[in-house]
Amino acid sequence: MFGLYIAFVDYRPMKGIWASDFVGIENFKAFFATNNWITVTGNTLFLNALFIFFTTLTSVIIAILLSEMKSKWVKKVTQSIVILPHFMSWTVVSMLSLAILSSNGIVNQIITAMGGQGIEFYNTASVWPLILVILRIWQGAGFGSIVYLATITGFDSSIYEAAAVDGASRWQCIYKITLPLLKNTIIMLTIMSVGKIFNGDFGMIYAMVGSNSILYPTTDVIDTYLFRQLLENPSMGQTAAVGLVQSVLGFCFVVLCNKVANKWSPESALF
Repeated sequence: MFGLYIAFVDYRPMKGIWASDFVGIENFKAFFATNNWITVTGNTLFLNALFIFFTTLTSVIIAILLSEMKSKWVKKVTQSIVILPHFMSWTVVSMLSLAILSSNGIVNQIITAMGGQGIEFYNTASVWPLILVILRIWQGAGFGSIVYLATITGFDSSIYEAAAVDGASRWQCIYKITLPLLKNTIIMLTIMSVGKIFNGDFGMIYAMVGSNSILYPTTDVIDTYLFRQLLENPSMGQTAAVGLVQSVLGFCFVVLCNKVANKWSPESALF
């Protein structure tokens, strides 16, 4: 925690943290000096909100589908397939995406074959939130389903047996038993995810977008914007300042979401 002091000094490695010149909030002003911080902060919140919602939703669906599979062999193979993308590098994914989304890529070939007009994906900023959400779901939903599947596995099977005796269908069991019992886990993991809502996924977005300024209006997040700023003016103090702001705001969001969860479902709150 003492390292947070770097955010308030003009840090020089040769001088050390404590001997570096104290500059107060100047490192914070550097980030807020232009109106770009509004765009990148908005993009960060918007994209992360989409990531959290759709990844959580898809993870829950995958976990329920896996739990409903009767064949253990099919279940294990399917689970391995949906988890595998989590271990793929974003650099590899970006290369695959280039082959799929480029002007002569697979998607445009299919569109033109059906009589439509091709889309210049890498010149159209408006389509990239959807592309990034799809990629995040593909990469993280399967891995995220592990926790939900483990939770479902721990449910008392006698509850489902009693429901079946009463004539409940499989869909009714999912809607009336599985989802309500999963509620606490979903809320808890969502609250934990909200803690990083101000942190953009630098590895993913920079690998996919790179230095394509045409796509910045919808894809530029705090981390990628700060990275470009530091290439021009390297400063550990500015990095620490922005990181501190992200952490403090993330903490505030966690506290706020926890309060909402505490009123709605006290047993789901973290504290």
